[in-house]
Order: sequence, then structure tokens, then C-alpha cells
Amino acid sequence: MTLSRAILITGATDGLGLALAERLAADGADLILHGRNQAKLDRISDQFAARGVSRPRTVTADLADLGQVRRMAAEIRASVDRLDVLVNNAGIGGGHPDGRTRRISADGHELRFAVNYLAGFLLTLELLPLLRASAPARIVNVASIGQHPLDFENLMLERDYDGIRAYGQSKLAQITFGFELATRLPADEVTVNSLHPATYMPTKIVLAEIGHSIDTLDQGVTATHRLVTDPALAGTTGHFYDRTRDARAHSQAYDSEDRLRLWQASLELTKAQSPLC
Repeated sequence: MTLSRAILITGATDGLGLALAERLAADGADLILHGRNQAKLDRISDQFAARGVSRPRTVTADLADLGQVRRMAAEIRASVDRLDVLVNNAGIGGGHPDGRTRRISADGHELRFAVNYLAGFLLTLELLPLLRASAPARIVNVASIGQHPLDFENLMLERDYDGIRAYGQSKLAQITFGFELATRLPADEVTVNSLHPATYMPTKIVLAEIGHSIDTLDQGVTATHRLVTDPALAGTTGHFYDRTRDARAHSQAYDSEDRLRLWQASLELTKAQSPLC
């Protein structure tokens, strides 16, 4: 893959997103970095420029507000003429620093489901025409091996709430959506793959919740970078990877009825218009 292509990374102001951006910037990629804080994004841009690499474009949005997601997508569509890779990386964990109690988003949805899944679902659909016009393009969902089955009668977890469960179902939703989207897109236009990049990397979320790491940040970056750039994966779509190993997600992600049910529920929850049939 030509590394001068345009790559959007959500959640790029710290952790895996920032480290991946640094790796791709060193490769010569044309980056668009998303964060909630413009001052942080400006500092990162200055740091990149000081290293002699291209200054990235930056976009801001609070992913707990779908209106801001739509605005960000519109800003991207208006400012670039192509988008070759979308990395849906931004998210919150199952506990601290975002708390263990049930919270809701600006749109009234359970917060972890909203930030970790619905925001990426909406952003992907909003940018899909641009991605398809830039074919061959890639969508990479940074998910997790920690998955919990979706209860469509209690999707917002108004009953029996648990932060880890909320996190796990949001990550399974990411993967399930990726599988469904892959069936609807020609692989020579856009590929869609998801991965568990590494286990308990030393990120802000992990250190705040469990206080120690297992895998290194570099391991997660290497696994994600591979899905973004590896020419050997051209045309590979609808897969879930555990780091760099092709793996099997929770069985629900392979159920065509549940995939369609999630797709339809997601359109309703985001009030999105699907660019696909």
C-alpha cells in the first residue's frame, strides 16, 4: 500500500492512536487525526512538524454526541478529495477513568455503546462514499478479544448494568458491524477488518483501571499498522484478528440474522441513512 495515502485515525491524542499515528507519519502517510481537545491536537501537530514529518490535518469531535460526529464527517468530506484508510480506534474502557456506573450519551444512549460503537458506525457510513471513491480503501476497527453477546431486548443495558459487560458488547458490535459491512462492499473497493491489537497495553485506560500492563504498546501498533498498510492483505475483508493472527470472534458475529438486526438497530439509533442497500 502506498503510504502517502490519506489515513484518518480516531482517538489519536494518546495511547494506541497516537503511537500508530507516529509510526504512519514516519512512513510518510498523509494523516488526519481526531481528538476531543484541539490544544492536544495542535501540540501533536507541532511535534510532528519538529521531527520533519508532514503536519497532520486535525479534526475534533466528542464521540458521545452524534451531532458532532456528523459535523466532523462533513468537515472531512469538505477538506479532502480522498480517504484511503479509516481507523476506528477511539473508545472508552469498562471502568476508570470513565467510571463503572451506567451513563448516557448526549443522544440518550448507553455511553460505552455510543462512544465505542455507534460513533464509529455513523462515521463509517458518513465517510463511506469518500472511501469507495478512493478505492482500494480500508476500514480497520480497533476492537477487543473481550466480547459480550448483544441482548437486543436490553441493548442500552438499562437492566443488570456492568461496565465490563457494556464494554464487551460494544466491542462485539464493532466486529459484527464490520462483518456485515464487509458482505455489502466489494473487496476491491473497500475492505473491512477488526482486531484485538494487544492485551492490556500501557494506555491511560488500562493504567487507570488495572494499574499495570501485559503487552507493549509497540505490539498493538505493529498489529494495527499491518492491517492499515500490509500489501499482502489487499482484498482481505471480513476478518477478526487477535494481534496478527486470524482469529474467531464471538459466535454471534457470524449469525446473519443478528448481524442484520444490529445493522437495522444501529441505523435507527443513529438516525443514519445507509449508502448501501
